[in-house]
Amino acid sequence: MNQKPSQTQINPEQIKKLGLAVIETEISAVEALKSTINDGFAKACELIINCEGRVVVIGMGKSGHIANKIAATMASTGTPAFFVHPGEASHGDLGMITPKDVVLALSNSGETNEILTIIPILKRLSVPMISITGRADSTLSTEADIDLHAGVEKEACPLGLAPTSSTTAALVLGDALAIALLDARGFTEEDFALSHPGGSLGRRLLLHVKDIMHTGEQIPQVHENDTLRDALLVMTEKGLGMTGIVDDNQNILGIYTDGDLRRTLDKNIDVHKALIKDVMTKNCKTTKAHILAAEALTAMQQNKISAMLVADENEKLVGAFNMHDLLRAGVV
Repeated sequence: MNQKPSQTQINPEQIKKLGLAVIETEISAVEALKSTINDGFAKACELIINCEGRVVVIGMGKSGHIANKIAATMASTGTPAFFVHPGEASHGDLGMITPKDVVLALSNSGETNEILTIIPILKRLSVPMISITGRADSTLSTEADIDLHAGVEKEACPLGLAPTSSTTAALVLGDALAIALLDARGFTEEDFALSHPGGSLGRRLLLHVKDIMHTGEQIPQVHENDTLRDALLVMTEKGLGMTGIVDDNQNILGIYTDGDLRRTLDKNIDVHKALIKDVMTKNCKTTKAHILAAEALTAMQQNKISAMLVADENEKLVGAFNMHDLLRAGVV
C-alpha cells in the first residue's frame, strides 16, 4: 500500500515573525539606497537622457529578471530600453548594441563572468556603461563609467544565500532612474497612454468625448415648445435617460433627465400639457467633443450627474452621452 506523505506542521507565530523579519530587512536595504542618490546618480541620468540610441539593460540570473523589469519600466516611461541576456550577447546578441547606446549592467557581486566577458567589446565600441552593483571595489564597478552602489548589509534569506534584499535594492534603484528620467523628459499621462493603448489606462487617457458620444439621429433632443410628453417619448426611444432642449437654431437651452421626471411627478404636473421649457433644468453642464473622456467623467462625478450634452464652439448641440457609454468604453 502507498503511504500518504506526512504533512509538515508549521508554527503560525513563527511564520509571521519570519515574514515580518524579511520585510524589515528589505526596508532597511531600501533605506540605505538614499546615499546612492548623489552626483553619480545625476550623471547617470544625464548620460541616459543624452543617449542617441537606447538603454541596453543586462544581468544574469535573478539580476537578469530585475534588469528585464527595469528595461520594461524605462520603455513604458519614455526611455527607449530593452534587455539583452549577457550569456547570449557573447554568442551573437552583441550585434544588438551600438555605439549610440548606453549599457546598464546589474550584478550584485560585480564579478558575473558573462558580463565581464563582454566588457572589452563594449569598451572597443566606446559604449558608455552604468553599473548597479553591491560592491564598489568589484571589477564591474571599476570598469563602468558610472557605478551606482546598491549593496545591502544582508540578504533577507535566513541562509544569506537567495538574492532577496539585493534584488529589491537594485529594482528600487532602477525605478528611481526611470522616474527621474520620466520627469526630466516632461513625460505626460498622454505619452504613457500611447505605449499602453491596449489597457484600461490607455482607454482612459486616449479616448475623447467625440469617440463615445451619440450623434445625429441618436441624440435625444426636443424643441423648447414641445410638451413634456413629447420629451418623455424621445427619452424612451433614445435610451440615454435624458434629452436636450434646443431652440430653432440648435442652441442648448437645457436638459431634462430621469431625475427631473421624478421631481416633476412630485409636483403633480400634467405631463400631457406642460411644456418642456417650463420643467427643464436650465444652464445645464455641457462638455466639448475634443475633451478627454476621463475629464468629462471627472466633471460628471463632481456635479453628481449621470449624463451630459456635448456642445460645439457656438454652444449648439452636437452630441450626448451618459455613464453607461463611459462604462462600455472602459473609461470608468
